[in-house]
Amino acid sequence: MPLIKVQTSVAHTDKSEVETLLKNLSAKLSKHLGKPESYVMTAFESNVPMTFAGTLEPACYIEIKSVGNMKPEQTNTMSQDFCQQINQALNIDKNRIYIEFADAKGAMWGWNGSTFG
Repeated sequence: MPLIKVQTSVAHTDKSEVETLLKNLSAKLSKHLGKPESYVMTAFESNVPMTFAGTLEPACYIEIKSVGNMKPEQTNTMSQDFCQQINQALNIDKNRIYIEFADAKGAMWGWNGSTFG
């Protein structure tokens, strides 16, 4: 049930570019976590009002959630990979990107009328 959600202040309206980004994020998250991509969900919100370091320059907030425990080596590698990808795709400086990693207990994540617990 991995999820990667991207929120950015950048106004992005090219649907095909967003779809390509989402597909790439999905494949990479599946690989990083060693989980089937058939369970990965991606989301993208652009033009979100936000500040970073007290300025309105382009910024991005990413949430990565997964059932189980992500190891520090995984989160460090994912941070490098996803910051690089967002920098290239949206032209946002890596130092203006925050990523929140969150482990979820299986019983706290629902799907298909049940939970993963």
